[in-house]
Amino acid sequence: MQSQNKLFDDFVKVLNGAAGTVAGMTREAQSAMQERAREWVGGLDMVSREEFEAVKAMAIAAREENEALKARIAALETVAPAEKAASKRKPPGKGA
Repeated sequence: MQSQNKLFDDFVKVLNGAAGTVAGMTREAQSAMQERAREWVGGLDMVSREEFEAVKAMAIAAREENEALKARIAALETVAPAEKAASKRKPPGKGA
């Protein structure tokens, strides 16, 4: 035969209620922290992956164009002194 103790029954009910309350508070705190984290990350002004890739492609194209222009300038700099020297050696015209 089992004896019923009202004090233990009430104590168990209180503990079950407290456990439910703590679980609810935990869920509520977790959702509040997630919302705060979303707000914080949203305010950081981050770029999307697509925007990053577009800017990266533009930078690569600009570097390639820069290298091509450097090569063109170097070629013109080698031609310019030769043309200058050739113009100095030109014989005077017949009218002089």
